[in-house]
Amino acid sequence: MTPPARAVVIGASAGAVQALLRILPALPAAYPWPIIVVVHVPPDRSNVLVPLLRDRCKLRVKEADDKEPLLPGVAYFAPSDYHLLVEAEASVALSADEPVNYSRPSIDVLFDSAADAYGEGLTGVILSGANEDGAKGLARVVARGGTAVVEDPEAAYASIMPAAALVACVAARKMTLDEIGAHLLELGTA
Repeated sequence: MTPPARAVVIGASAGAVQALLRILPALPAAYPWPIIVVVHVPPDRSNVLVPLLRDRCKLRVKEADDKEPLLPGVAYFAPSDYHLLVEAEASVALSADEPVNYSRPSIDVLFDSAADAYGEGLTGVILSGANEDGAKGLARVVARGGTAVVEDPEAAYASIMPAAALVACVAARKMTLDEIGAHLLELGTA
């Protein structure tokens, strides 16, 4: 039996910069899976995370383009004011549909579509944030056979998002940022 295709999805909001700077630079350029990231960025601002992380990561870091295939060793970020979805053939789709949880891009939208595309091959990660976006999506990841990791709310810059994710997804593993980085590194070498 062929093992499932694998990917990591990450969602964050307030405190995302600090969290991602602790996790992504630890991953090697040859990381075997794509990493797809939604961070809440106001619609009138460009996503400054891409150039910031590009300079600090071994992974290739880029803003996602509509219809591009998802490749290993690349961290894809949702552009400002667009939902980022994963299509069944493991490519990116951008959408200007209505905000979800007051957010576009929405973490739930990414996690729902990625859960359908990757099933048990998906690892979902919820980091710091000040609303409940991502909680339902993380539960969907687990319902489709994937695994869930949540930043410890007590250590998070903003605890609302990780706390809501832990309530919605009791199967999630609670970890510190350093533990999350080590966990993703271990998954990529397993």
